[in-house]
Amino acid sequence: MTRVFYCLIIAIGILSSCKDSNDKSLTTGANFISKNVSIRIDTTLEKFVKSGNIAGVSALIYENGEEVYFNAFGYADKEAQKKMDRNTIVQIYSMTKPITGTALMTLYDQGKFKLDDSIEKYASEFANMKVYTGVDSLGKITSEPLVRPITIRDLTRHTAGFPNRNTIPGLSEILTKANIYNRETSLTTLAEKLGDMPLWFQPGTQWEYGPCVDVQAFLVERISGIPFKDYVRENVLDKLKMNETRYFIPKEDRARFAALYRRTGESTLVRDTITYSNYMQEWPLTRGGSGLTSTLDDYMKFAQMLIHKGSLNGVTILKPETIDLMATNQLADSITERNWLPSKGQVGFGIDFAVRIAPPINDEENNGVVGEFFWDGAASTLFWVDPVNKITAVLFVQLFPYDQIGLHKEFREAIYGKFQSN
Repeated sequence: MTRVFYCLIIAIGILSSCKDSNDKSLTTGANFISKNVSIRIDTTLEKFVKSGNIAGVSALIYENGEEVYFNAFGYADKEAQKKMDRNTIVQIYSMTKPITGTALMTLYDQGKFKLDDSIEKYASEFANMKVYTGVDSLGKITSEPLVRPITIRDLTRHTAGFPNRNTIPGLSEILTKANIYNRETSLTTLAEKLGDMPLWFQPGTQWEYGPCVDVQAFLVERISGIPFKDYVRENVLDKLKMNETRYFIPKEDRARFAALYRRTGESTLVRDTITYSNYMQEWPLTRGGSGLTSTLDDYMKFAQMLIHKGSLNGVTILKPETIDLMATNQLADSITERNWLPSKGQVGFGIDFAVRIAPPINDEENNGVVGEFFWDGAASTLFWVDPVNKITAVLFVQLFPYDQIGLHKEFREAIYGKFQSN
């Protein structure tokens, strides 16, 4: 009788083991993404599609190195009735930036530069710069000398001082005329144009989003002696087998390219006709701050490399201590002017990522855990790395203007739950 009971226990264990291995949504108590959480994510994403405020959405989540969630809802192309799918190609806009930062930091790992090196050490284009102080009675720009040079650290945390607004008297006109993002030019030309105009503020005194990561890409070229698009391909994308993360989409893959939609009102979407052609031609300017397209699985490889401290599947991109450095807040408390960064919640900024430094203080903030690092894109895409729960998440949607419907907040709440006050 004892022998029969013992065999029965073994058989039950084997059956349970097989069931778990074949259904990744069925998790043990140790797992964060439970079946109930997966259902909650489904309900949340489907709700946004049914509301008519997005055309389609997809999400992929890994926990402890294993896929625990994938689903897609709605359309990648409403007019063509093409469903959003796992292999849909999307425009990731500023989610290009962390990839560029990773490429730059491979040179850091090689000892090619130090973070507090001045950029003019490598690029004379940024020597003898001035800082804007206003305009005189005749409308002429006034300026002052640099208190200190721009450093590479400034580039990686958006404190370099480059202008990026259309409301700065005199300086915005210079920026507009320079047309730094002319796709027919080069990163060198972009650097020359920025070096010829005054900085908006003294380096290290404010956080201002802008062309810093494009200058990072320029520095990759200058320091390595290799065109940026080739360097990032050879040293990051190819090593991670991110074969579908590209600036240019070949003809055979264009049927999988999602349309981008502009939300003009509640449940009203208008198909964008401007950005699509950006990826149908190989332009001379290969930006570091934007311009890549990707798929869910491709970008998840990048996120998995980050959570595994710089390595994936036996391939090392960065040293573990370099990943830790990138995921550490680099903004001193003295940097109080931070543009819209506080809208991301209780965050600082590391090396090309926002870094969560405190829990949410109210239910208006996005939920998440301290230590998480993340970034998003202008078309409302999002990814994050949660080292505490060993989670990486990628959310793809193609929506302008940037998430005005609370998609990111509700997606996070589906995973972490709603804010709970103490």
